[in-house]
Amino acid sequence: MRHETINPTSLGAPVGYSNGVLAAPGRLLFVAGQIGWGRDQKLVTEEFAGQFEQALANVTEVVRAAGGLPEHVCRLTIYVTNKKSYMKHIKAVGKAYRAIMGRHFPAMSLVEVADLLEAGAKVEIEATAVIPEGR
Repeated sequence: MRHETINPTSLGAPVGYSNGVLAAPGRLLFVAGQIGWGRDQKLVTEEFAGQFEQALANVTEVVRAAGGLPEHVCRLTIYVTNKKSYMKHIKAVGKAYRAIMGRHFPAMSLVEVADLLEAGAKVEIEATAVIPEGR
């Protein structure tokens, strides 16, 4: 399978994401929004960065269960209840991101929302991945 990042020079150089990802051939995997809870379906922490790390780990767990790897993720949508909190914890978020995803930067969007379904959840991450045939 091939992933090709699409970053037109007319948009400037993206930092920490790609403007587009072209992936083929493979099977599409749509990962439902994951929050920062563990196996017991309880939030692992009240802190933003810890919830982000667990939510992203949960996303990659779904990808792995489908036979994929973190680098097969083509798109992430990150929903946060407070954009300022995201920016305040950006260094810890970046460290957690690199620990899970390495230097792979799919197309990403960050969306601030009024609330999430689970009480106390501060971040929810959904993903689209293309899993290579035969994995």
